Amino acid sequence: MKIINIFYAFFFIVIFTSCDYDYLNRQPLSDVSPEAFFQSEKDLDLYTNSFYSVIPDATGIYNEADDNIVKTGLADRIKGTRITPTSGGGWSWGELRKINYFLQNYANNGLSEEEAKPYLAEARFFRAWFYFEKVKTFGDVPIYTEVIAANDDESLYKSRDSRIEVMDFVMSDLDYAIANLASTRSVDKITKWTALALKSRVGLFEGTFRKYHTEMNLPGYEIFLNEAVEAARELMESGTYSIYKSSPETAYKELFASYDAIDEEVILARKYSADLQLYHNVNYYTITASYGKPGLEKSLVNSYLMQDGSRFTDQEGFNELLFPEEVKNRDLRLSQTIRTPGYSRIGQTTVLPADFGASVTGYQLTKFVTATSEDSYNRSYNDIPVFRYAEVLLNFAEAKAELGTLTQADLDQSIALVRERVAMPNIQISLANSNPDPYISEQYPNVSGENMGVILEIRRERRIELVMESYRWDDILRWKVGPQVVRQFKGMYFPGTGTFDLDENGSIDVVIYTGEKPTEKGPIYLQLGSEILLENGENGGLVIINPNIPKTFDESKDYFYPLPIQDLLINDRLEQNPGWQN
Repeated sequence: MKIINIFYAFFFIVIFTSCDYDYLNRQPLSDVSPEAFFQSEKDLDLYTNSFYSVIPDATGIYNEADDNIVKTGLADRIKGTRITPTSGGGWSWGELRKINYFLQNYANNGLSEEEAKPYLAEARFFRAWFYFEKVKTFGDVPIYTEVIAANDDESLYKSRDSRIEVMDFVMSDLDYAIANLASTRSVDKITKWTALALKSRVGLFEGTFRKYHTEMNLPGYEIFLNEAVEAARELMESGTYSIYKSSPETAYKELFASYDAIDEEVILARKYSADLQLYHNVNYYTITASYGKPGLEKSLVNSYLMQDGSRFTDQEGFNELLFPEEVKNRDLRLSQTIRTPGYSRIGQTTVLPADFGASVTGYQLTKFVTATSEDSYNRSYNDIPVFRYAEVLLNFAEAKAELGTLTQADLDQSIALVRERVAMPNIQISLANSNPDPYISEQYPNVSGENMGVILEIRRERRIELVMESYRWDDILRWKVGPQVVRQFKGMYFPGTGTFDLDENGSIDVVIYTGEKPTEKGPIYLQLGSEILLENGENGGLVIINPNIPKTFDESKDYFYPLPIQDLLINDRLEQNPGWQN
């Protein structure tokens, strides 16, 4: 397994990685030189294993706290309290140096490019991913294709290259990776299919970013959207992957609770293992107060359709339904993402209500949650998908919708497959465009035109299907809807003080009270005004979260992060991002 090889390569990784400002020109230690090491394909394989350390891990699940997942605290990027760092802040280049060192030195012992192509393709895949992440964070960044010599001040202290050049560079690296990577399906090794999936992601991000950020005057958004379509289409037409299905009531839950990534749908996963003592913390995150009591936000819950495909928010009084009524006959992904009436843990039959002690909104997360034996701190070990086929299908449909070329046949081979997993009807393009959803439209006010309705429906689908998988912030950035994160976050509806049976089993689960706390054991007691806040106080309303913590999103600067002060002082050819103070 690739993950085991990474352990064998650990010492090698340490030698070739650095984090200081002179990362770009630092030479490897004298006892490990390219002449001594790059002597066989086995050496190339060992070295390229070190690139896999950048694959996102499960902390992305814990850190998602934009407007999908609400916690007791708020991220700095939502509070508007990000500051220009003295150093670091993501402006680091050690991983790039490691990749370029390999590309520059792999042939020092006579290995031909033909022999090395699969390893060069891996390196260029990871370089493309590296630069894509840098562009999303900072915009323009300097392109480096070689390890910089200590006396090469021109290269070492260069200015930032334009986003246009960098993204063309990214796509070139991805094209090389697609052409030269193996086509064998693997959840723990980069393949041609991983590169196609990344290209569809990159093309969609950059295409929509350029389309909606008109203030930046970036050309060619259609080129990137077309690249996303063609990359997704090639993967789709290969027949290599499909949407995992078992039963509509359990398939979505099973996909994320599986200890071994289901390679029918998962293209790449972050591997975990009890045998290797590689654990993460998802179970503990969802059942304790230690991570901020995460829960789905009300606007997302409202976005789930009814099971027949009709809109929940078309009902009169949809925001004043008690929880058991609110979640009835909804898209089955809702009951496989949060606790709803009848919920029990995997392998158990005890019915458990939503727990306000672990979820500030009441919509308690269950996606990725496994058996109770993994509930202790840092004891979960189910694999975490990084690329999966459902995302590729969503990328395909959205890119075509934004281009204005989407047809019903396109939806039938993309969104329909995602919805079939949970027995949901497909989007009908003519109906969506003739009757755009006003509730979703309010969330995305810059969407207009004859394809407005279907674009909104695809955004709904993406938000629901990919929740907790670290996509939401990127989507907010590329769609230019930053103000979405500064809305008042909300949770369940309660009519006021009283007793509430959240799972309809005849016993009281939550008591909202004023005055003295009741003494009966069993329910969770929440004091109105301190432990729970309702929109209209004793007159009830939706739970409101963090009303006294200001939220700010500055459209003039907050779509990017600032460069660190130290790097600006060392290299006076770098310029700070607009709006950020040095």
